[in-house]
Amino acid sequence: MRGGSISSRPSDPIKPLFLRGPSPTLRVILAVVCALGLIIADHRFDHLERVRSLLSVLAYPLHLAVNVPAALVRATRDRLTDAAQLRAMTTALGRENLLLKARLQQFESLEAENMRLRDLLGSSFNIGERVLIAEILAVDLTPSRQQVMVNKGASSGVFVGQPVLDANAVMGQVIRTNPFSSVVLLITDSDHSLPVEVNRNGLRAIAAGSGVGQGLELLFIPKNADVREGDLLVTSGMGERFPRGYPVARVTTVRQDPDNPFTTVLAEPTARLDRSREVLLVWTLDPQMQQKALTGAESSEDATP
Repeated sequence: MRGGSISSRPSDPIKPLFLRGPSPTLRVILAVVCALGLIIADHRFDHLERVRSLLSVLAYPLHLAVNVPAALVRATRDRLTDAAQLRAMTTALGRENLLLKARLQQFESLEAENMRLRDLLGSSFNIGERVLIAEILAVDLTPSRQQVMVNKGASSGVFVGQPVLDANAVMGQVIRTNPFSSVVLLITDSDHSLPVEVNRNGLRAIAAGSGVGQGLELLFIPKNADVREGDLLVTSGMGERFPRGYPVARVTTVRQDPDNPFTTVLAEPTARLDRSREVLLVWTLDPQMQQKALTGAESSEDATP
């Protein structure tokens, strides 16, 4: 130390304990030997199974963390896809349901029509006459007119005055024919009258249409006549228009009025005049009368022997 000053010298660096380590080549050889030894020990003696299990348990949370984004993406995509598919399936099922409901309505209508046709065919077998099934095209049921139009006409052999029935009873008679259609006057029309008899005792009467609703009235019934409510009226065969024994109506009212010299007898037709869809056209007249009905009145020359 000179001039009262202390000279500073840089401190010496710390010397390492090992001035020289193993070379890199030796380190690689040692690592390879250790790896081979571990592989042989694991393959031959399964000494590392526990270590592997422990490491897999420790690494499981890492696998979960790594797979979370991919799982979220897949879940979102599947949810969107499922929602779109569900909407498409719901729309398709709604349309299919609507179509099936429409078809079901048609099937119900066809079933009802088949039942009506079976009833008509059964009635035709009971009648034992030549019959033709026709379908009602138009209905005119007003207080002044009780008529229907059917889809069979002169081309099918239908003639004026031909009896018309449904599956239950007499409906009316043909009053006008066209080539492919005919007009039927119902028994409830005010211009229609029909010879009938009480099925219980054979009492004859004339059943006239009331023109209102579906009622019939028996004309000129004496007060001492044996007519009761519930009696069945059938065709009497008089007038050569309807054969005997066809059901017509059932008596609903028998009333004695002091001011009326006759008994008021009202009856309800047994035919379903307001519900029938198909009717029976019946051939009951003999061929000569049918030909006369079809061609009109015979000429005087044809009438001459």
